Amino acid sequence: MFNNFKNVDKIVYGRGAFDQLDDILSVQRHHNDGFMVFVVDHYFHDKQEFINRIPVKEKDVIRFMDVDPKEPTTEQIDELRDTVLAENGLPAGIIGIGGGSIMDIAKAGSLMFTNEGSSSLYQGLNLVKKPGIYHAGIPTISGTGAECSMTAVLSGPEKKLGLKCDWTVFNQVILDPDLTATVEKNQWFYTGMDTYIHCIEAESGQFFNTYSQVYGDQSLKLCREIFTGENAGQTPVNNEKLMMASLFGGLSLTYSEVGACHALSYGMSFVFGTKHGYANCLAFNHLEEFYGDAVAEFKDMVKQNNIDLPQNLSKDWTDEQISQMAEIAYNLPHMWRHAIGDDWESKWTRQDIEKLYRRL
Repeated sequence: MFNNFKNVDKIVYGRGAFDQLDDILSVQRHHNDGFMVFVVDHYFHDKQEFINRIPVKEKDVIRFMDVDPKEPTTEQIDELRDTVLAENGLPAGIIGIGGGSIMDIAKAGSLMFTNEGSSSLYQGLNLVKKPGIYHAGIPTISGTGAECSMTAVLSGPEKKLGLKCDWTVFNQVILDPDLTATVEKNQWFYTGMDTYIHCIEAESGQFFNTYSQVYGDQSLKLCREIFTGENAGQTPVNNEKLMMASLFGGLSLTYSEVGACHALSYGMSFVFGTKHGYANCLAFNHLEEFYGDAVAEFKDMVKQNNIDLPQNLSKDWTDEQISQMAEIAYNLPHMWRHAIGDDWESKWTRQDIEKLYRRL
């Protein structure tokens, strides 16, 4: 069976596109109880000039959400849903403004407004029972691909795993490169590398295909223009390219799969709260047997962009922490199946994963 994935319904791209948000939302406001929930990265809570551009109406709810240092949690999603329903009613829509974590909060929040129980019950593939409310995503940093993915990744009581179904995908995405201009350099790189790693992982496993390749090749071409050569660096032109690379990398990934790097990243995020893009970089730096020359290219990108990437972190990790991370990573069979093969369980053990963590 071929995968029959849903894509984003509508995308608007361009500098200043954010200012079209009011018009875009106006046609959605008659649904349910007629108000919008704006979920905004806490980074913007004191950026009044930007806040004034968000088209908040009288009955709307705006929540500045802090996902630093941890990834979004099922507890956060449940609290958001329960509080808004109790105090305001059922929203007409939810809009995420921020990085990949905020995108995932908006996607998961959309689903949980119409589905009962904790969001932890829906961590997995096609477990969601009802379509969510209207939801729009506005990324303010590029690289995660969350703006186009069908997954809302959450850390729950027992695991880090996404809510994944056709209804997760955004109804509307606004891509405005101006919104990424103030991202700190290291974070710009770590998150941008998520795109590069998406494409390398997609092409480095058994589910790779021509559909994935077409988007991935273009994304990798853009990444090399952004992060290597005489024009490398965080410039307005490269911010535009990275926004497109993120979108194409996410689409490449959607029709393939991630592998060992993301599995290790999930373990670090669950145990230590390590940010996703940063965790990917920490892991990818030591995975030559999976990704070959791409790891050398990645190291060159780190050097050319003068990025801080710590080494020897594992010397401060306990055996218990490493074992817990390995357990989380091992229980992501779809990633290992892509990376190693259908018979991965006969070739790969928790102890093998522990050895990978000890390299970091």
